Amino acid sequence: MKWQAVVDRFEGDLAVLHCFDPKQESRESYFTVELPRQLLPQELKEGDYLTATWQLDREATESARERVTAILERLANRHHK
Repeated sequence: MKWQAVVDRFEGDLAVLHCFDPKQESRESYFTVELPRQLLPQELKEGDYLTATWQLDREATESARERVTAILERLANRHHK
């Protein structure tokens, strides 16, 4: 899923971005995100547009689920002793 964002302003070390679906004609339905400036291109300035792509990371998801399952199993075994 691809998103676009426009830099609204900077507040200290944060960039305030208005994000929206570029396929929608109206820019009225957007959400606001605050990100640390250090995560964004250094030359970024107010009014600049960014494009971001969200992708499902199945490997990271499965790894996290396995870690949580192992923790829950250890906790359950601790109570049965």
